[in-house]
Amino acid sequence: MEEKHESEPWRERLREAAEEELAELLDRHARELDVPAARHLFRNPFVTATMIEQVIASPRLVSAYEVRCAAAFHPRTPRLDALRFVQGLYWRDLARLGIDTRVHPLVRRAADRRLVGRLPGLAVGEKVAIGRSASPAVLATLRHDPTPRVLAAVLENPRVTEGLLLPLAAGETSAPGALGLLAGHPRWGARYPIRVALCRNPRTPLATALGLLPLLKKRDLDAVAADARLLLPVRRRAELLAGGGRGAAGRGD
Repeated sequence: MEEKHESEPWRERLREAAEEELAELLDRHARELDVPAARHLFRNPFVTATMIEQVIASPRLVSAYEVRCAAAFHPRTPRLDALRFVQGLYWRDLARLGIDTRVHPLVRRAADRRLVGRLPGLAVGEKVAIGRSASPAVLATLRHDPTPRVLAAVLENPRVTEGLLLPLAAGETSAPGALGLLAGHPRWGARYPIRVALCRNPRTPLATALGLLPLLKKRDLDAVAADARLLLPVRRRAELLAGGGRGAAGRGD
């Protein structure tokens, strides 16, 4: 085995060597270390914080985006260095970093904050891509985006929760189109708390609210009927349904 290792290029060994050999390789080839070699090093499970510090101490290496990005993602990178590198990451890498559970929570939160700060300058297509995969902290901002495509992406994100969507459903600054989209979603529009919040939101389109009312329980119909903020047709319809016993207690959720 030793002879096979010696015959392999040292850059390849950086990815596969155990800790002791890795340290020797790094010391022996420090001046020859380039970006591809550094990438191999970061992928080695035996790389230590000391080795990472040795790499990022090189101005030549740390000037490369690939090295800074790999360091930001590595759980053994000293935290202050990782936080420093977060600031220069592209939005796609910020989105990935924010959901990488191997990384320290402080670094993930820094990536989320950086990404949220950049959202206003991103194109719709970029925000759609972020919405499909971003962390809950980023979704909390994206859920209020006025573009239907962005909200549609957020609704399909596996990390979105009912708790994240309720402020949208109940928000009096939410766009009516967004509320209609939420109501029509096959998963989230069927959640009873979201239905109630939509019916009690003055911004919900009239047709949407009227369509949801028959699905509410009597106590919630009574609350809608008594809510002076709501349109008169919504209140009257809720009163009729509650008085006629046509609330959906036992139906739906």
